[in-house]
Amino acid sequence: MRKWARANYQPGLPLGSVGRVTASKEHIELSKDAAAEGAVLLKNNGVLPFTGEKKLALFGKGSFDYVKGGGGSGDVSCPYIRTFHEGLSLMDGISLYMPLADFYQENVRWQYQNGKAPGMTAEPGLSEGMVKSAREFTDTAVFCISRFSGEGWDRSEVECTYEPNPWVSETTMPKLAREIYPGGDFYLTKEERALLEKIKGAFQKIVVVVNAGGVIDTSWIKEDGRIDAALYAWQGGMEGGLAVAELLTGRKNPSGKLPDTFAESLESYPTTANFHESFDYVEYTEDIFVGYRYFETIPEAKKNVVYPFGYGLSYTSFRTECVSAARREDELYFTVKVENIGEFAGKEVVCIYFSAPQGTLGKASRELFAFAKTESICPNASEVLVLQGSLRQMSSFDDEGKIEKSTFVLEKGEYHFYLGGDVDSAKELGFVVSLKKDRLIEKCPQKLAPTSLSKRLRADGHYDSLPVGTPYDLNECLFEKMEPGTEEGLTPEVPFKERSSLFDEMNKKGILFSQVADGTASLDDFIEQLTDEELLQLLGGQPNTGVANVFGIGNLPKYEVPSVMTADGPAGVRIHPDCGIYATAWPCATLLGATFNAEMVEQIGAAGGAELKENNLQVWLTPGMNIHRHPLCGRNFEYYSEDPYLTGKLAAALVRGIQSNGVSACPKHFAANNKETNRKHSDSRVSERALREIYLRAFRIVIEEARPWTIMSSYNAINGRRASESRELLVGILRDEWGFDGCVISDWWTRGEHYKEILAGNDVKMACGFPERVRKAMEAGAVCRENLVFCARHVLEMLLRLD
Repeated sequence: MRKWARANYQPGLPLGSVGRVTASKEHIELSKDAAAEGAVLLKNNGVLPFTGEKKLALFGKGSFDYVKGGGGSGDVSCPYIRTFHEGLSLMDGISLYMPLADFYQENVRWQYQNGKAPGMTAEPGLSEGMVKSAREFTDTAVFCISRFSGEGWDRSEVECTYEPNPWVSETTMPKLAREIYPGGDFYLTKEERALLEKIKGAFQKIVVVVNAGGVIDTSWIKEDGRIDAALYAWQGGMEGGLAVAELLTGRKNPSGKLPDTFAESLESYPTTANFHESFDYVEYTEDIFVGYRYFETIPEAKKNVVYPFGYGLSYTSFRTECVSAARREDELYFTVKVENIGEFAGKEVVCIYFSAPQGTLGKASRELFAFAKTESICPNASEVLVLQGSLRQMSSFDDEGKIEKSTFVLEKGEYHFYLGGDVDSAKELGFVVSLKKDRLIEKCPQKLAPTSLSKRLRADGHYDSLPVGTPYDLNECLFEKMEPGTEEGLTPEVPFKERSSLFDEMNKKGILFSQVADGTASLDDFIEQLTDEELLQLLGGQPNTGVANVFGIGNLPKYEVPSVMTADGPAGVRIHPDCGIYATAWPCATLLGATFNAEMVEQIGAAGGAELKENNLQVWLTPGMNIHRHPLCGRNFEYYSEDPYLTGKLAAALVRGIQSNGVSACPKHFAANNKETNRKHSDSRVSERALREIYLRAFRIVIEEARPWTIMSSYNAINGRRASESRELLVGILRDEWGFDGCVISDWWTRGEHYKEILAGNDVKMACGFPERVRKAMEAGAVCRENLVFCARHVLEMLLRLD
């Protein structure tokens, strides 16, 4: 097939040997396996797994109101969805109390018909008679809880109305949240608490299943002795209900581990105090102490942890032993033997954590150094893993000049290592790396320094005051800026083509892009012939073709430059349901984070990339890579973890899998996009150290290890400058420091000014560009052809990489 044939001609050719791979049996099976792999068993007093003939009563609207994934760009049109009820009904030996099931099915159907979204339904009242009759059927209750979240809001009733709402006829999610979850969906509602009390009053055995994309309060699960078992199933994609059923019945063994810290209340998280302090900004005063770094380090914080990072139970037991640990120059190697000493086959996660000397800079008490997951180990069998990492991983960024300003430093002292699953119970190894003097690892130019961050947390629990400078003008513009919100939903202009001769088309003059592709012409010469207007066309999003619904990149047909289409992610290839094409709905990213299984994530990337390619789409807008800074962030389901190392390693695996198909992954949202409320204007005020060690680290891992061909800049500002307008971020750090050689695209309908984005190295403005405003800036002398060429080159180089 000729290069770009799919982009140019849209042939509907299947990639599978016997048919289409999109939503194929093999892909759906992989989705189910992943859903089971990432589910976390929080508690089990011997009730699970259900074996033999077992009668169950499923309580809670969540038994039918199953949420496969979050809303917005993370949604997927798939051929079907398995609820928890359907999944368990497919299990041999399981009998469900059907009058209760009929009640919930009818109630959920009624709520959907009346405008409620999956996961945003109310828990209906249940009569004492129904509870009594269910108890006569069985002594075992399964309490199902579901939660939904999505773009543009943060799992609460807090709503910013700075801009006009383009969907005036619809009830906003914050308003629905006020109705359904008046205390916030982190906690059980009064209706859920009342139902739980009824269950506790009637049943001897109680199992809880949680279907949520992020963290909720689980203190009641741990502390209540009447609850025998709990499975945190996350949002498991289209087959999540069946995956849970296989886990509950022992057909599969839970092996997921928490990628986040579960604390007893929202107030336990240091980020809560200022999460909604202002619509205009967020002060990252906790600094590097995010997630377990806070709870393991700050005095008195650990007592608020319900389940620590890395926690997860199994139906079997493992003995884990470090056979050897060695240092070879700057690389560290840990050989670990994992033995199954229980009665079920199962997988185990092995984590190595380290502690660095507090020194001058101050450190987190423990940090993840390496992780690996075994294959399924049979009872009385074992597997040996080798975990590897570098000294560089343990360095800290000195943004104050206490040792060497703007430098990654390994401070002198002893570096200790710990082996285990969760961060709290990991046991210290006898292996120590000792440094007799400070070691400078990497010098970096000062970039993205804050001007308005008032303070930051130190390791002893106290705050240091920070100097405040003159803030940048977020909306500075050479001419009158567009009224915020008028950009929303604008579609690209469809280029007009006058009547012409077919023979002229067949005898095109000049250098064609296909000649660059086959090596008979240089890219420099090709670019040289383009007019400024043609260059400008390359720097804005292009009209949809085929099944695309989020627009394209490229599109200079005169020169045979293809128009390649993008597709939303990350839980599957998002195709509008009107197309009649259904894709595989994969588990949400947080569940994939809980797998701690990079190999499986890479398989999902390869499968998803194939579905993208088969549908003539070329850029998949995934993986989401922002940090779970706060439990309520509305898009946490799109992101992996509170830990940047785990996030980076899994995201790199996904990128490798996707791009093995000759299509592009597009990691997002670069960077510090950790809140949805007023996301297109909010300023993330964060120290250089926290940026380098936490919020940029995962992106750096992906850039250096997986080489993505595209990356997406985020909506928010970082220390006073919009990410898409920040040359320090997009050129200084991304290109000059990390060596990124791909194409940078903006998030859709950002409020950034197009000419400023070009100057910053944001190559393409999505979903459409504003060439007329760029021309105006060129007339004022602020933008020159060289700036256009800089960005256009990256667009064309990305296109040349596509299959």
